Amino acid sequence: MASLDRVKVLVLGDSGVGKSSLVHLLCQNQVLGNPSWTVGCSVDVHDYKEGTPEEKTYYIELWDVGGSVGSTSSLKSTRAVFYNSVNGIVLVHDLTNKKSSQNLYRWSLEALNKDSSPTGVIVSNGDYDREQFADSSVPLLLIGTKFDQIPENKRNDVLTRTAFLSEDFNAEEINLDCTNQRYFAAGTSNAVKLSRFFDKVVEKRYFTRDPSQMTGFTERKRFNFKSVHYD
Repeated sequence: MASLDRVKVLVLGDSGVGKSSLVHLLCQNQVLGNPSWTVGCSVDVHDYKEGTPEEKTYYIELWDVGGSVGSTSSLKSTRAVFYNSVNGIVLVHDLTNKKSSQNLYRWSLEALNKDSSPTGVIVSNGDYDREQFADSSVPLLLIGTKFDQIPENKRNDVLTRTAFLSEDFNAEEINLDCTNQRYFAAGTSNAVKLSRFFDKVVEKRYFTRDPSQMTGFTERKRFNFKSVHYD
């Protein structure tokens, strides 16, 4: 039996931001009716081929890591087992919860520095050093949830804040409502951004010997959910 071509993508963020709902939407093409807290880690798989060489199918393993934020060594060492051999990271935050956005720096640094404490990362004014992320060979994607819950008169301020996050992480951003499949409808900007991210993840795992020289595929096709239909 031929071995499966798999890639591993971490899904990180605080508890309650909607990671499980996001993963279910991506892998099952359905809205998750009764989301529950993730204890430890849960893994779901998404079949992906569009944009990859010869349109070969790759299996994207989405590792939804439990979102208890803590700085104790026991919590970090427990989660560290999930951070091995990572090909990409999806950072998820709640657009209505500014703290969940700020904690993404901590989550990403914990995953990227799993073998050592990220000493010297925080500068004197409490911000994080952007260079920590700019030099990372691991593709990152930033996803903001609960977009529907932001009042119309607050959306510009929130989107300005998320744009700075995107710049800090050197990652594209997607803002959505995980209870609405239309946010990933074929041909939308969100679907294209997701496709580009998966392309990079697959390329890093199977086609790039030197991650610092990683480039995009020469030909891309739009991301498409085959089982999503609209009237």
